[in-house]
Amino acid sequence: MSNNIYISATGPRSGKTVITLGVMELMLRKNKKVGFFRPIVNESEGVDKDLTLMATYFDLKIPVSEMYGFTTEEATEIASRGRQGDVIEGIITKYNRLKEKCDFIVSEGTDSVSASAAFEFDINAEISKHLSSSVLLVASGHGKSVGETIQSVETAVYSLKRRKGRTIGIIITRTDEKNGKEILHRLSKASFEGDPLLYAVPEDESLGRPTIMEIVKELDGKVLWGKNHLNRHVHKFHVAAMQLRNFLPRIEHGSLIITPGDRADVIIASVASVSSNSRKNIAGLMLTGGLIPSKAVAELINGFPDVCPIISVKEDTFPAATRINTIQAGISPFDKRKITRILATFEKHVDTDKLSEKVIKTKTTIKTPKMFELELIQKARYKKQHIVLPEGDEERILRAAEILIRREVVDITLLGNSANIHRKIKALGLRMDQANIIDPVDSEYFDEYIQSYYALREHKGITPDYAHDIMKSVNDYATMMVFAGHADGMVSGSVHSTAATIRPALQILGTRPDCAIVSSVMFMCLEDRVLVYGDCAINPDPNADELAEIAISSAMTAKTFGVEPVVAMLSYSTGSSGKGRDVDKVRCAAELARLKASEVLPGLKIEGPIQYDAAVDASVAKTKLPQSQVAGVATVFIFPDLNTGNNTYKAVQRSSGAVAVGPVLQGLRYPVNDLSRGCTVTDIVNTVAITAIQAHSQKHLSRK
Repeated sequence: MSNNIYISATGPRSGKTVITLGVMELMLRKNKKVGFFRPIVNESEGVDKDLTLMATYFDLKIPVSEMYGFTTEEATEIASRGRQGDVIEGIITKYNRLKEKCDFIVSEGTDSVSASAAFEFDINAEISKHLSSSVLLVASGHGKSVGETIQSVETAVYSLKRRKGRTIGIIITRTDEKNGKEILHRLSKASFEGDPLLYAVPEDESLGRPTIMEIVKELDGKVLWGKNHLNRHVHKFHVAAMQLRNFLPRIEHGSLIITPGDRADVIIASVASVSSNSRKNIAGLMLTGGLIPSKAVAELINGFPDVCPIISVKEDTFPAATRINTIQAGISPFDKRKITRILATFEKHVDTDKLSEKVIKTKTTIKTPKMFELELIQKARYKKQHIVLPEGDEERILRAAEILIRREVVDITLLGNSANIHRKIKALGLRMDQANIIDPVDSEYFDEYIQSYYALREHKGITPDYAHDIMKSVNDYATMMVFAGHADGMVSGSVHSTAATIRPALQILGTRPDCAIVSSVMFMCLEDRVLVYGDCAINPDPNADELAEIAISSAMTAKTFGVEPVVAMLSYSTGSSGKGRDVDKVRCAAELARLKASEVLPGLKIEGPIQYDAAVDASVAKTKLPQSQVAGVATVFIFPDLNTGNNTYKAVQRSSGAVAVGPVLQGLRYPVNDLSRGCTVTDIVNTVAITAIQAHSQKHLSRK
């Protein structure tokens, strides 16, 4: 089931807010807690109007500050420094925080971020992808021909498709009934992916009528009388420059009378008309030129029982009238009449049952690399763990540790010479007051760890002196910290070899009771999804039993990190088409994996042997293995040997631009992970977060 929707417009003044109001009410009928989010907002007097509208009218009980990513000014300033990625990251981070509090989120796209409507829509398409939201597209037909409206829709849908986005509905707004029907008819003939719902909501001129309050704000006016009626809508305005006998017949319902402030005759006649049963009820009076009624006239006005709004502005009559004509009416959360009309119009022209069903059933599987990385941080922060980093004096480790500490992701212990580490922290200008720094030889647990290690390895013929020397090694000491429960996990390898990281883990920690071997996976973050590859780092040539265990361990790891496991056990042959020792090994491993899965992961879908193209491409799957539940939709790929796995992940990484996260070790009793010696600070941050998530997951499983 889907838990979000992104409403995006093809251009300005599209009526997007009208559609958003309708969708918000619709989702509140289906969900207990609905949130509203805008990635980038235009601040007006310090507050975005749509945020205030949704929060107030629907009583969301969510602080406005939590309902948007950045202001336009903030986003522009960050992007101008070449840090566009930080804007996306900030939006995702704020969105994810809101998501934790809500059952469903309605997101509304940006407004006027750029001069180009097409460019701005591209921004919204990119943001919707990173929020993993399906899109409800809003396109205005106002002032456009049928062909122009259709072209704008097709361009927008193509932009979304190019970014792997999904359009669940298209709503044409601000058009007349005839053109609306023609547009829907022609769009219904287009071959849009996913068969989006099509609706037309005609122009309602009354929604464009400003209130007296909006006019007061626009012209910086002063309210003289009628403060309780400022929400009245102005249907039209009349300039009263003629004599009363000619002016009075022209008064219409909802008119704003514009006249100089010294025209006592017009003022009194207009106020009197409100109390007269023979005259239409005006919206109010606007007195121009900065002139206000005399004391005698004011006293007369005060005698009327219910005075209409009378406002005073500094502008002269003609400039004031011109400005009123250009006011873009908004929607106040307190304007119940206008909102009621909006919701009624929405329900009249949109099949809300169909739209609701489509929204809820359309769950997008998009997961970008940035989304995956931020989810790692979020999950690790949820139950903070204690991770030890043996390479405490390495610059990349220190920079990563600062990020992790500042963002409160994990508690950190750094190993090494305390004076050297403090000196390096100062030289790099880092702030790491909360980092725990331990020199193994000087630690209070050094002797205890020596004894524990000796007891563990005595059967291998080691001596106490050998155990003493081993504990001087930062990797061995760190592993003993994890073994003793003084840390929840360890990450090393930025300057040490893989063997130097894994050997202590195997000797001291060993494997979990349900695992016979240690294996690894790589998280391959493609443009729009995350795949899991195993084993790409540890086992050179696993037999069928080991391959089956790698498959189950990889599926469990995928599930831990939010990737729904669908397992493809790869070979050079698909199904029963090929024979040979290597194919038979994979076929046997698939059978064994299904048996194991029935105990630990019931319902896990496993296919093997299967070729990579059949596992990942739906069109190939239809030809090679049409009945398979895995072919074309696999998310976990198990390679028959290390040579295939290692080369494949590197080929995909280099040729597609995928972000490879890992290797992530699996099967150990407690989590230990190995870094590449060419790792970046981001790699270290991700690996530490992964280790923390593994630690929490293993504790959770052990309690079951």
